[in-house]
Amino acid sequence: MRLQIRFSLFLLLIFTFKNLSAQQACAGALGDPVINIDFGSGTSNFSSPLSSINTNYRFLAGTPNDGEYTIAKSTNGMHSGVGWHQIPNHTPGDSNGYMMVVNASNNPGIFYQAAIPNLCPGTTYEFAAWIINLLNYSGIKPNITFSIETTAGVVLQSYNTGDIPDGPSPNWVQYATTFKTTAQTDLILKITNNGPGGNGNDIALDDITFRACGPTITPSINSGSANISVCEGVTDSYNLNAEVSAGYAEPVFQWQVNSGTTWTDLPGETSKQTTVNLVNASKGIYQYRLVAAERQNIASVNCRVASAPLVINVNAKPNTIASSNGPVCIGANIQLSATDGATFSWSGPNNFTSTDKSPLINNAQLNMAGVYTVTATINGCTSTSTTTLQVLEPIKAATHLNKGFTCQNSPIQLMASGGTTYRWLPVDGLSDPNIANPIASPKETTIYTVTVSNGGCSATATVEVNIIKNAVADAGADLKILTGQPVTLGGKVSGDNVKYFWTPSDYLDDPTKLNPVATPPFDITYTLHAESNSGCLSTSDDVFVKVYPKIVIPNSFTPNGDGINDTWTIPAAEAFPNAKVRIVNRTGSLLYQSNGVYKPWDGRFEGKDLPVGTYYYTIYFNEDFDMFSGWIFLTR
Repeated sequence: MRLQIRFSLFLLLIFTFKNLSAQQACAGALGDPVINIDFGSGTSNFSSPLSSINTNYRFLAGTPNDGEYTIAKSTNGMHSGVGWHQIPNHTPGDSNGYMMVVNASNNPGIFYQAAIPNLCPGTTYEFAAWIINLLNYSGIKPNITFSIETTAGVVLQSYNTGDIPDGPSPNWVQYATTFKTTAQTDLILKITNNGPGGNGNDIALDDITFRACGPTITPSINSGSANISVCEGVTDSYNLNAEVSAGYAEPVFQWQVNSGTTWTDLPGETSKQTTVNLVNASKGIYQYRLVAAERQNIASVNCRVASAPLVINVNAKPNTIASSNGPVCIGANIQLSATDGATFSWSGPNNFTSTDKSPLINNAQLNMAGVYTVTATINGCTSTSTTTLQVLEPIKAATHLNKGFTCQNSPIQLMASGGTTYRWLPVDGLSDPNIANPIASPKETTIYTVTVSNGGCSATATVEVNIIKNAVADAGADLKILTGQPVTLGGKVSGDNVKYFWTPSDYLDDPTKLNPVATPPFDITYTLHAESNSGCLSTSDDVFVKVYPKIVIPNSFTPNGDGINDTWTIPAAEAFPNAKVRIVNRTGSLLYQSNGVYKPWDGRFEGKDLPVGTYYYTIYFNEDFDMFSGWIFLTR
């Protein structure tokens, strides 16, 4: 009885396996990975150490030496030169992925192991791993054994790589084998380096997988290719079919669709054939596959295999938009243009065709007007767009005058014709530069150019607006003279086509001169008249001439009471109401002073007659004259 129990236990622990050739991957369909050991990914160059359950090698976040390992993105900087290949990790599409870099111990032994749980009994699996010999020179060759054991330590399957060659070029190699379980479903993978360390025997390990292996599945769409392309917006049905080779005792099937993140079952689709209906399909990639397994295993993702995906690639239609530079004038060039697309086919009036994206038609004529159609194609999908082109007769720009005249600060109306839109330049002085008949008020003579257009054709014309400057009179600054003294009037005039004259003409040598000589005997105001011969604004301006009496200062008087020349009298002083008169003796003592209206001096000082002698005066009449000074002889 005890012998029978032991024999039964032994049957539960072992499984049968197919020893294929020295390196034999699954020849049929594979399932999704039960285990996918890729050592993770991250932003730093080195990852954290593995659990002590996985390895008894020493971890180093750097370049490992004999008996050490690291988890790194690449070997860059590790034993560079004559040493190791400088390589990235193996995981496809993951530049941040890690790999296990192993510098073999001097003593052969296990450098990595991991549990393999949840396998299905009676199922064939493929084990695979990617390994590279890091040496870039000839040295000790790595020799790796993969062992699959029970949790009790019974070796159920082993696989040896043989010597892994080194050389000048790095070469990742996938090593794989298959085996079939019976009862034991929780196993342990052990990876042993059989060679010694030292001069070589250094490897990198990545992407270890266990996947179910089953019969060959050959899928097709509509009995043809496994991949087809259609255009967005399509509504159609597609027959999915799969040929499945022998291999399962009681095979069952399930169609799945890729939802974008995972594969999901299509309810009720459990035969080897199904139909997919696309209705007004949106752009995208639609993927389907058939999974197969023994009946008891179909619900377990660890125990079933899948076909390669069937792909319906729904390509976008080119969103092409046709346009032109129209409307255009007869004789101009027509420029057509399309947007999206890889190839193009144009058609249009006058038997026009072209395969250019943006064709150019020279010398437009009226028979080239009409609808132009472009068909754009990309990835076998097409779209059509149209543009309508107008070809217009040339226009003639006309203005009501070529040259106009107007007085300064007087507006003039411009007028153009020949089109539907107008644009005047420069805009300075215009009431509106975008109408046919703007009011122009330029400050100086200006040539205006008008562009006349009918929406496609244009022409230009010009109008010269000449400004006639107004007549402006400037009689000059007011003048002051003494009686009998001549003075020249400082008249000025400005403007275009101006005549001028002075009023009154009294005491002027010529009133029609701009700068006549005046000799008035008394105060007088002259007016300069400036008149425009062109009918523009005329002006006038005044100048006042102040005439002072002749100044005569006597140098002697006889204050003796005889009624003749008894006072020192200055006849012209009466004309100066603010005169200032001072008289001093030879020592400078002030004897007499008069401020304002002059009072003749009687030759006395403090009520007493001054002695006969010479005295000295200073006289200030006003700001128009320098101060007068001299001497007076007083006699009796």
